[in-house]
Amino acid sequence: MEWHVSDAQGLAVIDREIGSHIFSPAEYEIVRRVIYNTADFEYKSLIRLSDSALQAGAAALAARTTIVVDVPMVQVGIAPHIQTTFANPVYCSMETLTRPQKEKTSAAWGIETLARRYPEAIFVIGQAATALASLVELIEAEEIRPALVVATPAGFEGVDVVKERLNDSMVPHIRSAGRKGSAVVAVAILNGLVDLAWQAYGHDNGMGS
Repeated sequence: MEWHVSDAQGLAVIDREIGSHIFSPAEYEIVRRVIYNTADFEYKSLIRLSDSALQAGAAALAARTTIVVDVPMVQVGIAPHIQTTFANPVYCSMETLTRPQKEKTSAAWGIETLARRYPEAIFVIGQAATALASLVELIEAEEIRPALVVATPAGFEGVDVVKERLNDSMVPHIRSAGRKGSAVVAVAILNGLVDLAWQAYGHDNGMGS
């Protein structure tokens, strides 16, 4: 992405306020992106990355792995950056034709449909807690094995429990712990990961070194 003077100033403020931390440089880049896009420093303690998340995610992006998202806002937020870098296909669960069902939301059914079609995809769940629950059920049943899951939906009805189940699944993932999160957070995480992957795989993405 193109960085401007105002961006640099905002990132400098974040660096000053965060101060010392225990993140690796790559992890810090993801956390910093989230804080920059939300102006919420609480995410310093809420963003959790599984051990292999960044490596697995970067490799999957470079391999042009399909990306499945839950809502159009996430798709719109990541598509321009994807199109100018790795050009992975991106599919949205809300725009997937499924049989009408009363038991689950359209996002949940769409995720199930796409997950069975692309069982090793990168999944980005930014808003729909029901979609995350359906995805975690498929992972626990060993029906799918995602390359990476980004899970940041907010909610009060057990979304924190679903995120913990994702953590227990051993699938590479980046999540917002607890009840907090949003589609904006998911977009920031994935776009940050795209930049890290673009650097790691030998491309100049216009950000400098």
